[in-house]
Amino acid sequence: MQTVELGRTGERVSQLALGAMLMGTLTDEADSVTMLDRYLDLGGAFVDTANCYAWWPRRGNDGGESEELLGRWLRRSGRRDRVFLATKGGAGQRDPDLLWGAGPDPDWEVARRNFEGAGADTLRTALDASLRRLGVDHVDLYYVHVDDRSTPLEETLEALAGMVRAGKVRHVGWSNVRTWRLERIRQLCDRYGWPAPVAVQQQHSYLRRRAGLVNPSIVDDEQLDYLREHDDVTLVSFSPMVKGIYDDPAKRTGHWAMAPYEGPDAEARLAVLTEVAAEVGVTPNQLVIAWLLHQSAPRVVPLVGPRTLEQFDAVWPALDVKLTEEQLGRLDAAGA
Repeated sequence: MQTVELGRTGERVSQLALGAMLMGTLTDEADSVTMLDRYLDLGGAFVDTANCYAWWPRRGNDGGESEELLGRWLRRSGRRDRVFLATKGGAGQRDPDLLWGAGPDPDWEVARRNFEGAGADTLRTALDASLRRLGVDHVDLYYVHVDDRSTPLEETLEALAGMVRAGKVRHVGWSNVRTWRLERIRQLCDRYGWPAPVAVQQQHSYLRRRAGLVNPSIVDDEQLDYLREHDDVTLVSFSPMVKGIYDDPAKRTGHWAMAPYEGPDAEARLAVLTEVAAEVGVTPNQLVIAWLLHQSAPRVVPLVGPRTLEQFDAVWPALDVKLTEEQLGRLDAAGA
C-alpha cells in the first residue's frame, strides 16, 4: 500500500484508511482483530474511530465499544508504533436514554440535538476518556466530529491547541463542516498561532450530491474547489462506497444512503462506472475506490469501514487498478 502526505505536515499516511466504527458492536472482536491485523499486514497504518462508535446498533451500546476494542488489540499486538491513530470528539450523546423509545431503533432526530458539542471542557474530558479506552498517551489525529455552532470557535480551537501542547494530540482535523466555517477556523488559527486542521473528514464518493440538497457532511463543488486551492488540508472520504450500493441496482432502489444522490446525474455516472468496471475487471464498488485513489486535486484518502470479513476482502483489489487517462476522462465527464 502506498502512502500520501497528510496536508503539508510531512507526515505520510496510508492511501486507504480503515474505519473501526462497527468494531466491537456489529463486527465481533474476532473478526475485528482479523481485519486490523490483515490491514497492517497489507501495509496499512491509518486507523479511524470516534468516542461515539457505536451507540446506535442496539439499545445498551454506550459509544465507547470501538475505542475499547482497539485498545485491547493494541495492547495484545504491541503494534501501536505501526498505527497512525485517529479519533474524534463532539458527537457523543449527552443523554443516551433520550434516544430510545418503544421500538428497536434509535431516534436520529433526537440524537442530532443531543450531541455533546465542542466546548473546551467537553472536548478535554472526551479526549481523556478516549485515551483511557484506547490505552495510549496520545492520538495522531483528533477531529472535531460535528461542527458545533453554539460554541465559539475560539474556545474550541484554544482547547485543541492545549491538547497539542500537552502532547495528547499530534494533529487536528474537522468533520461534517461547511467550507465557510473551515475558512473561518483557518483564519483564527493563523491569527492566534493555533494548530490548524490538516484533515477534513467528509462524505465523498463518485456520485455527486443532487442539486438543492442541504447536507454539510457531503462534499460539494465549492468545497472541492476550496481544497484544491488549500492542499495543506487533506480530504478523508467516509462512506466512499455509499453502503455498497454501486454493485447492486436492486439495493440502490429505495436505499436511504442513495437519497442524497439519486436523479439523472447519478444514473448517467452509474452507467459509465459500470462500463469502465467491466473493462478493468473489477466491481463498481472497487472502481469507486480506485477512482478516488487516482484523484490529486484535491488529494483524497478513502476511509472504508467494512462490517464483515467478506466486505473487508472485497476492498483491496482496488489498490491494483490502474486507470488510463481516457478512462479517467470518461468517468470524470459523466453526468447529466
